[in-house]
Amino acid sequence: MAYAMPGFDYQRVTVDDDVALNVAVGGSGSPVVLLHGFPQTHLMWRHVAADLAADHTVICPDLRGYGASDKPAERDAHTYAKRTMAADVVALARALGHERFALAGHDRGALVAVRAGLDHPQAVTRLAALDVLPTLDMWDVLHGAQAAVAFHLYLMAQPPGLPEQLIGASADAFFGHFLDVWTRDPQAIPPQVRAEYLRASREAVPSIVADYRASAGIDVEHDRVDRAAGRRLAMPVTVIQQDWGAALGYDAAAVWRAWAPDLRHHITSAGHFLAEEAPAEVVGALRELLDR
Repeated sequence: MAYAMPGFDYQRVTVDDDVALNVAVGGSGSPVVLLHGFPQTHLMWRHVAADLAADHTVICPDLRGYGASDKPAERDAHTYAKRTMAADVVALARALGHERFALAGHDRGALVAVRAGLDHPQAVTRLAALDVLPTLDMWDVLHGAQAAVAFHLYLMAQPPGLPEQLIGASADAFFGHFLDVWTRDPQAIPPQVRAEYLRASREAVPSIVADYRASAGIDVEHDRVDRAAGRRLAMPVTVIQQDWGAALGYDAAAVWRAWAPDLRHHITSAGHFLAEEAPAEVVGALRELLDR
């Protein structure tokens, strides 16, 4: 790993039979776990984590399949199911001595966080999701030509082989595209961090695709089962996201409230990578959540 967060200690923690996660840990106090999104690593939390570490134990892993964490081969649909990745997070926290913890995720990490909140309500005390919708709803709001904004979801939903070949042939162009078009403040991701994101993603094409493929299959199945059973997030929940509801024609707060009765929903003017573009806004929302 070419770039590390100052003031954080790094270790590898085994969370499954064939998976160890790379994790940065800093600070002291009640634990907060921060999960990164695509196409990033734990480094996306560098500003937010430094602030929270003043009075919390902050735990920033690379998700399985990303960054310096292990990238098991996609044996079946469960390998990169959010249920599996959520179990990784609970096992990680427990290995570090925390049976209960607050959890925040961005993008892919937010999907893992939501699944952790549904599957492990006894462990997740508070939950924050940044710029995403729950998996089932994400697919439901995409219609017609407007869905082109999410072309990568459809590409990586295809059976193994073609998406890996296409993306692997032009990995920097593919992953760099999202770093460019999803950022309103290009200075928020400096060259050395961008280079680390591209390197890490370039080296993880099969596992990143497998993560997305799971979200077009088994993750939807798990969400449908929970919706039919009336399961919801029992803990306080904060959501911060761009105004995608206005852009795509749905009520984002209502979508989230169906899953999270104790919800505070915020619209941001920052771009998708808001933890890097607007860290003070994110810190403020997380601290408010931690005090609820």
